[in-house]
Amino acid sequence: MAALICGSLAFDTIMTFEGRFAEQILPDQLHILNVSFLVPSLRRDFGGCAGNIAYSLKLLGGEPLPMAMLGSDGADYLQRLESLGISTRHVGQVPETYTAQAMIMTDRDNNQITAFHPGAMMQAHRNRIEAGGGVQVGIIAPDGRDAMLEHAAQFAAAGIPFVFDPGQGLPMFNGEELARFVEQAAWVTVNDYEGKMLCDRTGWTLAEISRKVRGLVVTLGAQGCEVWVEGEKTHVPAVAPAAVVDPTGCGDAWRGALLFGLEKGWPLVRCAELGNRVGALKIAQRGPQNYTLDFVPQ
Repeated sequence: MAALICGSLAFDTIMTFEGRFAEQILPDQLHILNVSFLVPSLRRDFGGCAGNIAYSLKLLGGEPLPMAMLGSDGADYLQRLESLGISTRHVGQVPETYTAQAMIMTDRDNNQITAFHPGAMMQAHRNRIEAGGGVQVGIIAPDGRDAMLEHAAQFAAAGIPFVFDPGQGLPMFNGEELARFVEQAAWVTVNDYEGKMLCDRTGWTLAEISRKVRGLVVTLGAQGCEVWVEGEKTHVPAVAPAAVVDPTGCGDAWRGALLFGLEKGWPLVRCAELGNRVGALKIAQRGPQNYTLDFVPQ
């Protein structure tokens, strides 16, 4: 059975700043901020939440179905997905528009500054979710605002359980809209910062949110994650990586593992354990789609 992954396909331009952002930015001069960072290392990767999650899920042996929009420059990405054996039947193209582009700068402490051009992603609402098609589970990852709203409603109407994973798209929505997402979703995933914002905007605690869905996961980076089910919290420890090289795409690698476990009907804690293990492999490699597994998922 397949997992329908609604989110972005993007080209990531990734730059490495060998210093620390905090040493270059003067807190008392933010009103006249004008800084420049020397970035000796630069590369271009295939990225975007839908692409990264699909890569992780495929690597684990799942069947990802990314649903996204590319621009007129997206032929390379289509070829990339096809070479990985990932279906492109839900991937459209918008002429005279660029594919979404992320410009990501990482400092020596793995802090990141990102500029994002949405491009064709803003037309992702043209894609529609229908019942059937062998889809067992879905996910709403960061995407165009209209697409996230419409795809959540379409998942619910089709009776397909889905993960609400707002990520960096969370600030686009007010409390009422976020509450509606939660009420439609089967699971919610956020990082600790997003979790605080979600609570602030909905007026619900994490425990209350977890009682409205089958489960809530709050990822904590190097501290692992918290799994909330029916108001009860379980801490799932992180897996120590072989090296900390590049955090870009770690959350997406984790979510691909989450979908793999959900497809198999695993308890949420077991899904999170696999996610932590895959995230540790990803952070040891540069780029969001360049890591491999050192184990066979069971």
